[in-house]
Amino acid sequence: MEIKIPAIGESIVEATIAQWHKQSGDQVAKDELLCELETDKITLEIHAEVAGVLKIEAEEGQTVKVGAVIARLEESGAPAEATPPPEKPKETPPKVKAFPKEDGTPAPVAKNKPAPPPPVKMDKPAPPPPPQPAAEEPVGRVTRRPMSPIRRTIAERLLAARQQTAMATTFSEADLGRIMELRRKHGENFQRRHGVKLGLLPFFIKACAEALQEFPEVNARIDGGDIVYQHFYDIGIAVAAEKGLLVPVIREVPCRDFADLQKTLDDFAARAKVSRIELAELEGGTFSISNGGVYGSLLSTPLLNPPQSAILGLHAIQERPVARAGQVVIRPMMNLALSYDHRLIDGRQAVEFLLRIKTLVEEPEEMLLEL
Repeated sequence: MEIKIPAIGESIVEATIAQWHKQSGDQVAKDELLCELETDKITLEIHAEVAGVLKIEAEEGQTVKVGAVIARLEESGAPAEATPPPEKPKETPPKVKAFPKEDGTPAPVAKNKPAPPPPVKMDKPAPPPPPQPAAEEPVGRVTRRPMSPIRRTIAERLLAARQQTAMATTFSEADLGRIMELRRKHGENFQRRHGVKLGLLPFFIKACAEALQEFPEVNARIDGGDIVYQHFYDIGIAVAAEKGLLVPVIREVPCRDFADLQKTLDDFAARAKVSRIELAELEGGTFSISNGGVYGSLLSTPLLNPPQSAILGLHAIQERPVARAGQVVIRPMMNLALSYDHRLIDGRQAVEFLLRIKTLVEEPEEMLLEL
């Protein structure tokens, strides 16, 4: 049975063999993991469809086209044993025939002469060391490694975001005191009822969905000379994976409650760590959120995720002195950053959109009561 690179998506034409979990000649069972493939978007596993003996035809690190054969499974059962090389016949000393002497007495049999001692070798200078491998081994003070397909795609998309859009960023800050109080007051009951701990992100996801409905240009995209207004609200959430940043999409956010959003976020985070996000989950978002605050970032400029026209950057919560009703008080503050494509979104729209998000997270009861 041939093992081929499967059709993964319309835009994916090749894959790199990241790791073989079996060796050539191994007996494998049905559904056992054979190898991992890495594309420019996702990592996927190849499992054995039948039991048999594996014969590998493409090595780790090799990039092959979709549909190419990378291995075969021989469904014979037991693994084939290697045939031992034939033994060399032992050398026997030559026989010497004895001829009788003229007087009739037998001639003495000639004996084999002992082998001469090996010639004494003169000391020679040691040969030069073998050349250093040029690929993965460190040479001097640097190590050179090829970029993975996922990292190459990330680099290309980020560069395109800078070169092909008129990106600008506006900033604000939000007081998260009420959200934190709601989580403190109702967090235990929420977890007991829904089985998940309520985080901050669901509040921002719901706030973005509300604001996107009020500012349709922020949810739109440019296609050639047209503006495509999208009447659905699918929000991508940037999550860190071992091999690079992924942005899986939460579909139809207005129809989801806080518990559903939190469960989806937890699922994305768990599967991203082991590179198990599906290709379909990375496509079709209309807006994105990047939360650098989980790593301690206080302020940053998030880059657009084309063809989307805007992205919201969240940052670490920091207790700061602020003025409230003529008094200086300490409040849990978060810096917000909205990067947007200025070709489509005017500065006034960007500022008003970000201020709307600020209002919704500072007064979360409005979202919860759908006012």
